[in-house]
Amino acid sequence: MNRPFELDPTEYPFNDRWLPYRDGRIHYLDEGQGPTVLLLHGNPTWSYLYRNVIKELREEFRLIAPDYPGFGMSKAPSGYRFTPQEQSEAVQHLIRQLDLKDLIVVVQDWGGPIGLNYAVRHRNNLRGIVVMNTWAWPADILPMKLFSLAMGGWPIGRWLQTRRNFFAKVIVPHGIHYAEKVTVSLRAAYTAPFPTPKSRIPTWVFPRHIRKSRTWLADIESNLPNLHDLPAQILWGTKDSAGFPLEQMAKWQTHLPLNETEILEDASHYVQEDRPDRVAAAIRRIGKRTRGGILI
Repeated sequence: MNRPFELDPTEYPFNDRWLPYRDGRIHYLDEGQGPTVLLLHGNPTWSYLYRNVIKELREEFRLIAPDYPGFGMSKAPSGYRFTPQEQSEAVQHLIRQLDLKDLIVVVQDWGGPIGLNYAVRHRNNLRGIVVMNTWAWPADILPMKLFSLAMGGWPIGRWLQTRRNFFAKVIVPHGIHYAEKVTVSLRAAYTAPFPTPKSRIPTWVFPRHIRKSRTWLADIESNLPNLHDLPAQILWGTKDSAGFPLEQMAKWQTHLPLNETEILEDASHYVQEDRPDRVAAAIRRIGKRTRGGILI
């Protein structure tokens, strides 16, 4: 199957894989061999976000990086509403179809709730978790609530996302600390999946559901105690202005008591872009801390 848009082959030198999903399809990467790592993105990113992590680790791990329906190269099925609940169901479909076992799950941004919704119900299939600038509970701080109202509201938020492609064009570059990393090819890779107003609707739905999915998020939070014995690495970019202060990191430390935490003073919201080396190191650390799902 042909790619729907062009990419710099030196930046994204991977084999595309496709999984039918109802009358749509999920695009994903499946690179390398070894312990299985599931890499989950947020808004408006896709598997491209993890390209440098994959390149560094594919001689040591099997790395699975899906694009949620409506993001990257995935095609949403008919009637898809792009809610985080549906995106989590799509990820779980991928896990079942590929029969993924003993997972190291890596989450950031909306990847947190999407991945944790699976994790809290399938602890026995998890080897460990890497958490970066994310949450898995109802928004309880003012910056996140205001962000949801501004970026996911109506009509201004919808206009910004669908007419101006604001998330991909503006928020992504501003969410990367190192300006030199925001190259022409990077900008193109994040804007290309959203060529039309209709295709950009998913980028509006996500911030809207920071408020609209409170009940779903509360259910995930109520089940976080299931992960009290899960080895965790927490990476936190302190330059993040999208509602992820250190207090949110501290909540993760409470929910994941078997954590090792690294605070990154030189990373913003998209930690994978600023410090892919530290993301790779965190995954390696989970591998070293565990053997066959057993903490050592």
